[in-house]
Amino acid sequence: MAATDPGAVRVAIAQVEVAADHAANRDAVARVVREAAGAGADLVVLPEYASGYEPRGVGAEHAEPLDGPFVTLLRGLAREHGLAVVAGTVLPGATPERGSNAVVAVGADGELAGTYRKVHLYDAFGARESDRLEAGAADAEPLVLVVRGMPFGVLTCYDLRFPESARRVVDAGAHVLLYPAAWAAGPLKADHWRTLLRARALENTVVVVGVGMAGRTVTGRSLVAGPDGVVALELDEAPQVAVTTLDPAAIAAARATNPSLENRRYRVTPA
Repeated sequence: MAATDPGAVRVAIAQVEVAADHAANRDAVARVVREAAGAGADLVVLPEYASGYEPRGVGAEHAEPLDGPFVTLLRGLAREHGLAVVAGTVLPGATPERGSNAVVAVGADGELAGTYRKVHLYDAFGARESDRLEAGAADAEPLVLVVRGMPFGVLTCYDLRFPESARRVVDAGAHVLLYPAAWAAGPLKADHWRTLLRARALENTVVVVGVGMAGRTVTGRSLVAGPDGVVALELDEAPQVAVTTLDPAAIAAARATNPSLENRRYRVTPA
């Protein structure tokens, strides 16, 4: 069942707990996608590292190719239920010692619509993601997935701290920004997450959907912020699936009232 309002898109936020066991994670993903389909979702968004996660760090040992079991499952579920899916995974890197933190986008037809490889690796707050993973190319074409006519831009987790990344995807046509994340817990980290999600929405006059991972060492707290910065949906730390409806008319109205994208004087180019 899809959204009934013309142009509206129903987005399921799948805040799941992820383990190191890939088979168990695939079972969990299948359950939540079926739950989202039953709730009428047009798009399901899963966290960063949805295929496999370890709090101590994720590397090449968790990598699967695009024709591996995780993405194959996503494609089958999308085709079966007629909805799009966005999910974090780890792809093989250029060398066997490195993986690539990636987000895949699958259309409602089950076809792979695109892949985003994380540009900003999490080398902060005592973590060193670059010790295990390789960064995506800063000049790669932005990933924008169109669902029922609404363009969704795809980034992930630590990218949220870099406003130029969001602006570049908005310049590519996105009206909604998706941030699948495994946002590390710690002092003030949940507040940073909430503040930055709202800021990216306000400064770009877009809807921002942050989908956090549930579980130990991560914050959960998935959130949807409108182009006026108002929080429309916010979860706690527990695993859960919530569905929200996005209205393109509301985005257009916000941009008419606040034409900051038209009024700016600078453009973003890759480093």
